[in-house]
Amino acid sequence: MEGRKVSDSETVATHRALPSDANPAGNVHGGVILKHIDLAGAVCAMRHARGHTVVTASIDRMEFKAPAHVGELLILRASVNMVSSRSMEVGVRVESEDLLTGDVRHVASAYLTFVAMDENRKPTPAPPLILENQTHQRRNEEAKRRRELRQEERRREKLAQESMAHAAGSEPVRAKEFY
Repeated sequence: MEGRKVSDSETVATHRALPSDANPAGNVHGGVILKHIDLAGAVCAMRHARGHTVVTASIDRMEFKAPAHVGELLILRASVNMVSSRSMEVGVRVESEDLLTGDVRHVASAYLTFVAMDENRKPTPAPPLILENQTHQRRNEEAKRRRELRQEERRREKLAQESMAHAAGSEPVRAKEFY
C-alpha cells in the first residue's frame, strides 16, 4: 500500500459560534467544540484513508485552554500524527478568532484515534504515513508514546475488571478492541 503525506490530509474547518452554541455562562458549550473536533478529525482521517470510511475509537487529552465566545469563529486544524497497523491518531487544535478585532487564541486541543473501515464495516489498514518535516516527526514520536500509554492503561483496566469479576464469581464482559 502506498503511503500518504501528512500534508495530503491536513484539514482546516471553521464554525461561527451562534447563540444556540452557548452554555449557561454565555460561552461556547464544550460539547459543541468537541463535536466540531470530532468532525474535523474524521475529515482528516478519511482524507488519509481515502476510499474508506472511518470511525472514532477514542478521544484523548481533550483540553479546554480558554473560553470561546458567541460570535467568534472557531478554527479547527487537524493532521494525522501516526498510523499503526489498526488505527491512526489525529491531532486537532482549536483556535477562536474575534472577527471584530482579529485577535486569535488557542481554546482547545485533542488527540483522536480513528479506525478505517472496509465496505463490510470491518477494520482495515490505513496507508502508511509519510512524515515531511521535523514537526511531523516530533508529533509522530509523541503519538507513539501516547499509544503505548493507552495500551498500558487498557491492560491495567482489563486486569482490574478480571480481578473484580473473579472476586464476584463471574466472567468479565470483553469489549472488542479495534486499536
